[in-house]
Amino acid sequence: MKPTEEEVRRIFGDISDHMIVEILSSGANITDLQEAAAHLAQETDVMGELERPLTGAALTIYNMLQREEEAWDEDR
Repeated sequence: MKPTEEEVRRIFGDISDHMIVEILSSGANITDLQEAAAHLAQETDVMGELERPLTGAALTIYNMLQREEEAWDEDR
């Protein structure tokens, strides 16, 4: 199921409207978003043996948000 704008904001918090549009256009589902969020928050240790590298849409979302965060850090 395709996530809504509200779900993207709930999962990732305060991100730009542009980034929300990119995420919604990516084809990612809720699970992909949650996986990317867990990796961004460095909470993968709670996954224990289930931890696996990100792939597909989750990896795409992770990379987009990582670049956005790095650009924001450079602007500060």
